[in-house]
Amino acid sequence: MHRASAGPSRSVNATTPADTRIYAVGDIHGCADLLSEIIARIDEDIRRRPIAHTIEVYLGDYVDRGPHSKTVIDLLAIRLVAHHAVCLRGNHEAVMEGFLQDPAILQYWLQLGGMPTLASYGVELHDEIATAGEVHRRFLDAFPRAHELFMQCLRNQFRCGDFLFVHAGIRPGVPIEHQDPNDLIWIRDAFLDSTRDHEQFIVHGHTPVPHPDIRHNRINIDTAAWRTGTLTCIAIEGSAILFL
Repeated sequence: MHRASAGPSRSVNATTPADTRIYAVGDIHGCADLLSEIIARIDEDIRRRPIAHTIEVYLGDYVDRGPHSKTVIDLLAIRLVAHHAVCLRGNHEAVMEGFLQDPAILQYWLQLGGMPTLASYGVELHDEIATAGEVHRRFLDAFPRAHELFMQCLRNQFRCGDFLFVHAGIRPGVPIEHQDPNDLIWIRDAFLDSTRDHEQFIVHGHTPVPHPDIRHNRINIDTAAWRTGTLTCIAIEGSAILFL
């Protein structure tokens, strides 16, 4: 497991409300051990640098690829209730929600890394051929009520001060209030290639980068935790961004 060292703060052309610090965490993808470490670092940072208001924002993609998706949701559900954390919907949560409703998308989900998620809930796909309907029934039986409630609490966006938090990005040129929810969780090139100033400074994940990518109009903090062992967390206070 690799731990990103805290570096000097970077300043951006945006600011939080007074006496407010926002912690934002990138794509987790079933890495419960890394998430536990980040949560401990957030709690320690708050103890070490107390401030009137703190907000935790998790940018989505909690499940798939990594081995412990169920435990990740267990941990985030506690943060949501006990710390009023903001948990955004990623495209992987959207696909899992889709499978909970419709077994026909099982193969699509598996292509996106759904098998480790099923296994984390005790639904193993062995050599024998199980129908999508059978897998669907077993997953529904294993999916806790607390996780259903957690999924119902997921948001597609969160605004605070001059910052907008989304999973993937926004459609450039479209007012925030008119954004398509599918763009917020799936968009890539049209957003990533845009150099225009948006209404807000965008904090996002979804597209893996070797290191947090800070541009004049956005920051990407998806550092592919499931593959690299580095889960990125930033602390935003005023116009400064600090890497925990």
